[in-house]
Amino acid sequence: MQTVAAVTMVRDDAFFLKAWLRHYGEMFGRENCYIVNHGRGAEVAALAEGCNIFGIPGDPHKNFDVKRWQLLNNLVEGLRKYYKHIVVGDVDELVVWDPGVDGSLPDFLRQSPKGKVFTPLGLEVIHRVDLEDAPIEDRILGPRRHVRPAPHYSKPCIVSAPVKIARGGHFTQFPKLLTPEPLFLFHLKFCDFGIYSGVMDQRNAVTDALNSTIKDAAVGRHWFAEARGEDRAVFEAFETLEMQDAFDMRPLRRRMQRSFKPRGETGFYQFDRPEYDTQYLLPERFYGAI
Repeated sequence: MQTVAAVTMVRDDAFFLKAWLRHYGEMFGRENCYIVNHGRGAEVAALAEGCNIFGIPGDPHKNFDVKRWQLLNNLVEGLRKYYKHIVVGDVDELVVWDPGVDGSLPDFLRQSPKGKVFTPLGLEVIHRVDLEDAPIEDRILGPRRHVRPAPHYSKPCIVSAPVKIARGGHFTQFPKLLTPEPLFLFHLKFCDFGIYSGVMDQRNAVTDALNSTIKDAAVGRHWFAEARGEDRAVFEAFETLEMQDAFDMRPLRRRMQRSFKPRGETGFYQFDRPEYDTQYLLPERFYGAI
Protein backbone atom coordinates (compact mmCIF):
# COMPACT_ATOMS: atom_id res chain seq x y z
CA MET A 1 0.00 0.00 0.00
CA GLN A 2 1.26 3.49 -0.86
CA THR A 3 1.78 5.78 2.11
CA VAL A 4 0.33 9.21 1.27
CA ALA A 5 -1.86 10.87 -1.33
CA ALA A 6 -2.40 14.64 -1.47
CA VAL A 7 -5.79 15.91 -2.68
CA THR A 8 -7.06 19.37 -3.58
CA MET A 9 -9.54 21.16 -5.82
CA VAL A 10 -8.62 24.25 -7.76
CA ARG A 11 -10.09 26.73 -10.18
CA ASP A 12 -7.38 28.90 -11.78
CA ASP A 13 -5.26 30.10 -8.76
CA ALA A 14 -2.00 29.37 -10.60
CA PHE A 15 0.18 30.97 -7.91
CA PHE A 16 -1.13 28.73 -5.14
CA LEU A 17 -1.24 25.65 -7.36
CA LYS A 18 2.46 26.09 -8.18
CA ALA A 19 3.26 26.22 -4.46
CA TRP A 20 1.04 23.18 -3.78
CA LEU A 21 2.68 21.19 -6.58
CA ARG A 22 6.18 22.16 -5.50
CA HIS A 23 5.43 21.17 -1.90
CA TYR A 24 3.51 17.93 -2.27
CA GLY A 25 4.82 16.93 -5.68
CA GLU A 26 8.38 16.97 -4.40
CA MET A 27 7.44 15.39 -1.06
CA PHE A 28 5.16 12.56 -2.19
CA GLY A 29 5.68 12.37 -5.96
CA ARG A 30 3.31 13.81 -8.53
CA GLU A 31 1.89 10.36 -9.19
CA ASN A 32 0.41 10.54 -5.68
CA CYS A 33 -1.13 14.00 -6.12
CA TYR A 34 -4.84 14.26 -7.03
CA ILE A 35 -6.22 17.53 -8.35
CA VAL A 36 -9.86 18.28 -9.14
CA ASN A 37 -9.67 20.80 -11.99
CA HIS A 38 -12.87 22.81 -11.51
CA GLY A 39 -13.71 24.26 -14.92
CA ARG A 40 -11.13 22.13 -16.75
CA GLY A 41 -8.68 25.03 -16.89
CA ALA A 42 -5.90 24.57 -19.43
CA GLU A 43 -3.33 26.28 -17.20
CA VAL A 44 -4.15 23.98 -14.28
CA ALA A 45 -3.82 20.93 -16.51
CA ALA A 46 -0.46 22.11 -17.86
CA LEU A 47 0.97 22.99 -14.45
CA ALA A 48 -0.22 19.70 -12.93
CA GLU A 49 1.24 17.47 -15.63
CA GLY A 50 2.21 14.13 -14.10
CA CYS A 51 -0.47 14.37 -11.41
CA ASN A 52 -3.88 12.69 -11.42
CA ILE A 53 -6.23 15.36 -12.79
CA PHE A 54 -10.03 15.18 -12.64
CA GLY A 55 -11.69 17.75 -14.86
CA ILE A 56 -15.20 18.75 -13.81
CA PRO A 57 -17.60 21.34 -15.26
CA GLY A 58 -17.16 24.92 -14.11
CA ASP A 59 -20.65 26.20 -14.81
CA PRO A 60 -21.87 28.60 -12.09
CA HIS A 61 -24.28 27.00 -9.63
CA LYS A 62 -25.48 27.54 -6.09
CA ASN A 63 -24.14 25.65 -3.07
CA PHE A 64 -20.92 24.84 -4.88
CA ASP A 65 -18.89 24.65 -1.65
CA VAL A 66 -21.26 22.03 -0.25
CA LYS A 67 -20.93 20.01 -3.46
CA ARG A 68 -17.16 20.51 -3.48
CA TRP A 69 -16.76 18.89 -0.07
CA GLN A 70 -19.15 16.08 -0.94
CA LEU A 71 -16.88 15.32 -3.88
CA LEU A 72 -13.70 15.58 -1.80
CA ASN A 73 -15.15 13.35 0.93
CA ASN A 74 -15.97 10.65 -1.58
CA LEU A 75 -12.57 10.96 -3.24
CA VAL A 76 -10.77 10.66 0.10
CA GLU A 77 -12.86 7.64 1.09
CA GLY A 78 -12.04 5.91 -2.19
CA LEU A 79 -8.33 6.67 -2.01
CA ARG A 80 -8.15 5.31 1.54
CA LYS A 81 -8.48 1.85 -0.01
CA TYR A 82 -5.15 2.38 -1.75
CA TYR A 83 -3.23 4.78 0.54
CA LYS A 84 -2.37 4.72 4.21
CA HIS A 85 -2.99 8.47 4.73
CA ILE A 86 -4.68 11.22 2.70
CA VAL A 87 -3.73 14.90 3.01
CA VAL A 88 -6.73 16.92 1.84
CA GLY A 89 -7.39 20.66 1.77
CA ASP A 90 -7.62 23.86 -0.20
CA VAL A 91 -4.88 24.71 -2.64
CA ASP A 92 -3.65 27.60 -0.47
CA GLU A 93 -3.13 25.38 2.60
CA LEU A 94 0.12 23.44 3.04
CA VAL A 95 1.06 21.04 5.84
CA VAL A 96 4.63 21.52 7.05
CA TRP A 97 6.80 19.48 9.40
CA ASP A 98 8.88 21.68 11.71
CA PRO A 99 12.38 21.66 10.13
CA GLY A 100 13.88 21.90 13.63
CA VAL A 101 12.55 18.45 14.55
CA ASP A 102 14.18 15.24 13.36
CA GLY A 103 12.39 13.43 10.58
CA SER A 104 9.93 14.68 7.98
CA LEU A 105 6.24 14.57 7.17
CA PRO A 106 6.66 11.45 4.96
CA ASP A 107 8.70 9.75 7.72
CA PHE A 108 6.07 10.58 10.33
CA LEU A 109 3.23 9.25 8.20
CA ARG A 110 5.10 6.07 7.26
CA GLN A 111 5.49 5.34 10.96
CA SER A 112 1.91 6.30 11.93
CA PRO A 113 -0.70 3.51 11.90
CA LYS A 114 -3.95 3.85 10.01
CA GLY A 115 -7.22 4.78 11.66
CA LYS A 116 -6.27 8.29 12.73
CA VAL A 117 -6.96 11.94 11.90
CA PHE A 118 -4.19 14.48 12.49
CA THR A 119 -4.85 18.20 12.98
CA PRO A 120 -1.86 20.48 12.29
CA LEU A 121 -1.77 23.85 14.05
CA GLY A 122 -2.99 26.57 11.70
CA LEU A 123 -0.81 29.61 11.05
CA GLU A 124 -1.63 32.32 8.53
CA VAL A 125 1.30 33.74 6.58
CA ILE A 126 0.84 37.51 6.45
CA HIS A 127 2.55 40.00 4.17
CA ARG A 128 3.84 42.86 6.28
CA VAL A 129 3.85 45.41 3.49
CA ASP A 130 5.61 47.93 5.74
CA LEU A 131 8.56 45.58 6.29
CA GLU A 132 8.72 43.06 3.44
CA ASP A 133 9.50 44.54 0.03
CA ALA A 134 10.97 41.46 -1.65
CA PRO A 135 8.72 39.78 -4.20
CA ILE A 136 7.95 36.08 -3.98
CA GLU A 137 9.85 34.53 -6.86
CA ASP A 138 10.07 30.91 -5.72
CA ARG A 139 9.77 29.93 -2.06
CA ILE A 140 7.25 31.85 0.04
CA LEU A 141 8.77 31.57 3.52
CA GLY A 142 11.85 33.76 3.65
CA PRO A 143 10.49 36.69 1.66
CA ARG A 144 7.50 36.35 4.03
CA ARG A 145 8.51 35.92 7.66
CA HIS A 146 5.42 36.80 9.71
CA VAL A 147 2.51 34.62 10.79
CA ARG A 148 -0.56 35.01 12.95
CA PRO A 149 -2.44 32.24 14.79
CA ALA A 150 -5.31 30.92 12.70
CA PRO A 151 -7.46 28.44 14.66
CA HIS A 152 -9.92 28.45 11.76
CA TYR A 153 -7.17 26.73 9.74
CA SER A 154 -6.19 24.17 12.36
CA LYS A 155 -7.89 21.61 10.19
CA PRO A 156 -8.18 17.82 10.62
CA CYS A 157 -6.67 17.36 7.18
CA ILE A 158 -4.54 14.18 7.42
CA VAL A 159 -7.02 11.34 7.29
CA SER A 160 -6.66 7.58 7.57
CA ALA A 161 -9.92 6.77 9.38
CA PRO A 162 -13.38 6.23 7.83
CA VAL A 163 -14.76 9.64 8.80
CA LYS A 164 -16.71 12.37 7.09
CA ILE A 165 -15.13 15.81 6.77
CA ALA A 166 -17.42 18.82 7.24
CA ARG A 167 -17.76 21.53 4.60
CA GLY A 168 -14.64 23.69 4.54
CA GLY A 169 -12.58 20.89 6.08
CA HIS A 170 -12.93 22.33 9.58
CA PHE A 171 -14.40 19.35 11.45
CA THR A 172 -14.46 15.55 11.27
CA GLN A 173 -16.26 12.74 13.09
CA PHE A 174 -13.01 11.57 14.72
CA PRO A 175 -13.40 11.66 18.54
CA LYS A 176 -9.76 12.43 19.43
CA LEU A 177 -7.70 15.55 18.78
CA LEU A 178 -4.27 14.50 17.52
CA THR A 179 -2.10 17.58 16.97
CA PRO A 180 1.60 16.60 17.12
CA GLU A 181 3.87 19.54 17.95
CA PRO A 182 5.93 19.42 14.72
CA LEU A 183 2.82 19.66 12.48
CA PHE A 184 1.72 23.03 11.08
CA LEU A 185 -0.75 24.09 8.42
CA PHE A 186 0.28 27.32 6.70
CA HIS A 187 -2.58 29.26 5.12
CA LEU A 188 -1.28 31.40 2.27
CA LYS A 189 -4.21 33.64 1.36
CA PHE A 190 -2.53 36.78 2.75
CA CYS A 191 1.09 35.94 1.86
CA ASP A 192 1.31 38.62 -0.84
CA PHE A 193 -0.67 41.81 -1.35
CA GLY A 194 -0.63 41.70 -5.15
CA ILE A 195 -1.54 38.02 -5.34
CA TYR A 196 -4.38 38.56 -2.86
CA SER A 197 -5.96 41.30 -4.94
CA GLY A 198 -5.77 39.25 -8.12
CA VAL A 199 -7.28 36.14 -6.52
CA MET A 200 -10.08 38.16 -4.92
CA ASP A 201 -10.93 39.67 -8.30
CA GLN A 202 -11.28 36.15 -9.72
CA ARG A 203 -13.45 34.93 -6.83
CA ASN A 204 -15.71 37.97 -6.97
CA ALA A 205 -16.21 37.29 -10.68
CA VAL A 206 -17.31 33.71 -9.89
CA THR A 207 -19.95 34.80 -7.38
CA ASP A 208 -21.11 37.59 -9.70
CA ALA A 209 -21.87 34.88 -12.27
CA LEU A 210 -23.89 32.94 -9.68
CA ASN A 211 -26.37 35.82 -9.31
CA SER A 212 -26.84 34.51 -5.79
CA THR A 213 -26.75 35.65 -2.18
CA ILE A 214 -24.03 34.86 0.36
CA LYS A 215 -26.42 32.46 2.14
CA ASP A 216 -27.53 30.65 -1.01
CA ALA A 217 -24.03 30.12 -2.33
CA ALA A 218 -22.83 28.40 0.87
CA VAL A 219 -19.31 29.76 0.48
CA GLY A 220 -17.15 32.22 2.41
CA ARG A 221 -18.34 35.84 2.53
CA HIS A 222 -15.01 37.00 1.09
CA TRP A 223 -16.00 35.56 -2.30
CA PHE A 224 -18.56 38.38 -2.59
CA ALA A 225 -17.45 41.87 -3.62
CA GLU A 226 -19.78 43.57 -1.11
CA ALA A 227 -18.08 41.75 1.80
CA ARG A 228 -14.52 42.18 0.53
CA GLY A 229 -13.50 45.52 2.03
CA GLU A 230 -10.51 47.58 0.91
CA ASP A 231 -7.49 45.41 0.13
CA ARG A 232 -4.77 47.80 1.32
CA ALA A 233 -6.52 48.30 4.66
CA VAL A 234 -6.63 44.55 5.21
CA PHE A 235 -2.83 44.33 4.96
CA GLU A 236 -2.08 47.51 6.86
CA ALA A 237 -4.10 46.10 9.78
CA PHE A 238 -1.46 43.38 10.21
CA GLU A 239 0.87 46.07 11.58
CA THR A 240 -1.36 46.44 14.66
CA LEU A 241 -1.10 42.79 15.72
CA GLU A 242 0.94 42.41 18.90
CA MET A 243 4.35 40.87 18.18
CA GLN A 244 5.21 37.95 20.46
CA ASP A 245 8.68 37.55 21.92
CA ALA A 246 9.07 33.85 21.17
CA PHE A 247 7.74 31.34 18.67
CA ASP A 248 6.04 29.08 21.22
CA MET A 249 2.95 27.30 19.95
CA ARG A 250 2.41 25.06 22.96
CA PRO A 251 -0.18 27.35 24.62
CA LEU A 252 -2.24 27.38 21.41
CA ARG A 253 -2.22 23.59 21.18
CA ARG A 254 -3.16 23.25 24.86
CA ARG A 255 -6.13 25.55 24.32
CA MET A 256 -7.26 23.37 21.42
CA GLN A 257 -7.08 20.27 23.60
CA ARG A 258 -8.90 21.83 26.56
CA SER A 259 -11.84 22.96 24.44
CA PHE A 260 -12.18 19.84 22.26
CA LYS A 261 -15.75 18.48 22.41
CA PRO A 262 -18.66 17.19 20.30
CA ARG A 263 -20.13 19.76 17.91
CA GLY A 264 -23.68 19.57 19.25
CA GLU A 265 -25.60 16.59 17.90
CA THR A 266 -23.96 16.69 14.46
CA GLY A 267 -21.60 13.77 14.99
CA PHE A 268 -18.62 16.08 14.39
CA TYR A 269 -16.06 17.32 16.93
CA GLN A 270 -14.65 20.81 17.39
CA PHE A 271 -12.42 23.03 19.51
CA ASP A 272 -12.70 26.74 20.24
CA ARG A 273 -11.50 29.04 17.48
CA PRO A 274 -10.84 32.42 19.12
CA GLU A 275 -9.71 35.49 17.24
CA TYR A 276 -6.11 36.27 18.25
CA ASP A 277 -4.62 39.76 17.91
CA THR A 278 -1.03 38.51 17.90
CA GLN A 279 1.69 37.78 15.39
CA TYR A 280 4.99 35.92 15.39
CA LEU A 281 8.27 36.15 13.52
CA LEU A 282 9.00 32.77 11.99
CA PRO A 283 12.31 31.19 13.01
CA GLU A 284 14.80 31.02 10.16
CA ARG A 285 14.59 27.22 10.14
CA PHE A 286 11.25 27.54 8.33
CA TYR A 287 12.65 29.65 5.49
CA GLY A 288 12.28 27.75 2.23
CA ALA A 289 9.94 25.14 3.74
CA ILE A 290 7.24 26.26 1.28
